[in-house]
Amino acid sequence: MPTYAYACTTCGHQFDAVQSFSDDALTVCPECGGALRKQYGSIGVTFNGSGFYRTDSRAGSGTSTTGSASSKAGSTTGAKTTAASTPASS
Repeated sequence: MPTYAYACTTCGHQFDAVQSFSDDALTVCPECGGALRKQYGSIGVTFNGSGFYRTDSRAGSGTSTTGSASSKAGSTTGAKTTAASTPASS
């Protein structure tokens, strides 16, 4: 369940509330009874790893996923090296 941040427009009290997607937004401050406003911040998603490639979603040629992942990384690295050397020779 997601956590939402709220702030009171009257007293400035800030707090977090864990709510379901189907729950209605909170409207009354628990401290003073004033109106609440949802706070929107940066997205808490991070992508770790070597990256995503165009060929990741394509069906393999019958190899294991571990073998194809390493061959994808190798082929992409080779393509970058070739592309980088091509403009220099022109």
